[in-house]
Amino acid sequence: MTPTTEAPLLVERQGAIVTLCLNRPAALNAFDYTLAEAFYRAVKDISADASVRAVVLRGAGKGFVAGGDLATLRANPVQGASDILTLLNEALPLLATMDAPLIAQVHGVAAGAGLSLMLLADFILVAEGTRFAPAYIHLGTCCDMGMSWSLPRIVGLRRALEITMLGEPFGTAEALQMGLINRVLPADQLEAATQELAQRLASGPTLAYGALRRLMRQSCEHSFAEQLDAEKQSFVRCMGTEDFRAGVEAFYARQRPSFQAR
Repeated sequence: MTPTTEAPLLVERQGAIVTLCLNRPAALNAFDYTLAEAFYRAVKDISADASVRAVVLRGAGKGFVAGGDLATLRANPVQGASDILTLLNEALPLLATMDAPLIAQVHGVAAGAGLSLMLLADFILVAEGTRFAPAYIHLGTCCDMGMSWSLPRIVGLRRALEITMLGEPFGTAEALQMGLINRVLPADQLEAATQELAQRLASGPTLAYGALRRLMRQSCEHSFAEQLDAEKQSFVRCMGTEDFRAGVEAFYARQRPSFQAR
């Protein structure tokens, strides 16, 4: 996880998998304007590239993301926050609605905006010993980067208010218990496990993954009838894909020996 360049964001591609490595390790990868701008541009490119079939988010150095850059926010609180969040608020919906599944590879610390960014992922793999800090309230601010959208959907309103209004840090056992993360791994196994999952997802039906990502996220805003209609439209679109045809053929190929045995 040592950076190889001074660029604020490293974009690494291996086949159909793209890894976005936030690369401000001296600041625990806190978002300043340069990182926010690089992140937005990279996400914009990825979301428009149909050959991308899985995306990994990770941080360089000792942690995932420590939040917003306090030096920037201290120097110019209102304009600094507005400039950074304007860029990030353009990037995050693109990440949330693209077809490619999103994996967060988290270690060290995920605080503030880092915790918000982590919660956007479909799969969250975490190194043992990682700490989570919903630190906003201690700076006299509310949350940003979608935490007020993601967190109540995962843990419920009552728990979400407790987490954000008290701002108490917690560890991996509590995060697992609340359903905030998927897996906890030894630190030396985290990257390999993330890549194994990314390869599995990149080999799967990307358009169906995209449909599932959008259906799950919009379900709380729809009535049951509206959600049924959205499912129908997405299901029918999936029927016309090569992934569906290949899946059906593979199913019959698996069943054929048992048919022949009869």
